[in-house]
Amino acid sequence: MDKQEIWDAHMEAKKKLIDFINSRYNVGMTYDPFTIGFARRHTAYKRPDLLISDSQRLMALADKAGPIQIIYAGKAHPKDGSGKDSIKKIFSTMKTMQGKVKIVYIHNYDMAIAKMMVAGVDLWLNTPRRPQEASGTSGMKAAHNGVPQFSTLDGWWIEGRIENITGWAIGSRKSNERESDDDSDRNDLYEKLEHLIMPKFYHDRDNWIRTMRSCIAINASFFNTYRMIQQYVLNAYFM
Repeated sequence: MDKQEIWDAHMEAKKKLIDFINSRYNVGMTYDPFTIGFARRHTAYKRPDLLISDSQRLMALADKAGPIQIIYAGKAHPKDGSGKDSIKKIFSTMKTMQGKVKIVYIHNYDMAIAKMMVAGVDLWLNTPRRPQEASGTSGMKAAHNGVPQFSTLDGWWIEGRIENITGWAIGSRKSNERESDDDSDRNDLYEKLEHLIMPKFYHDRDNWIRTMRSCIAINASFFNTYRMIQQYVLNAYFM
């Protein structure tokens, strides 16, 4: 697929998402800034507030590397107190950003909103604490839309991540580590955003689109329902 065609399709989807957000929340988001998406069930192990857990560093990052927009969506189970607390932290942090990083939380997350987000953001963020992620299908859907993923190495991303080709890993996956370290992952998240991911988005657009194309060609071609059903049938049911 032609790179310009990929970029034009992405920008069309991004404009649809941004227009939807501005019409509902009037937050003044624009089309060009680097836009990160995080949308899923909000619960403690998924660490939804990891990206904004050091607001001063995040604002400094936006000053150095370029404007940042963050779009959150999702719900916590009614009985999941820690999940609901993480949502409260996001709203609290939004008030401290002083407009330096635009953040929005979309209410009433549903399939229609999910469809806009997996196509319209520039980067799909997933921060589960290893080894608790079962799969991570939202990242697969983003890949089908040419959106790279930035995630801890858990769930599908252990197989799907080719560093700097289909996306980026947060932290390491050492055999002697049973669980992610929040401080280490936070630092790695900010470091890679500042020095690898955002410079590529803002200053090497051709290479960024190449990464988008790799998501479609490599990840989307394998992580799909057709391949899954085929393997179940051939390798499980008919063996």
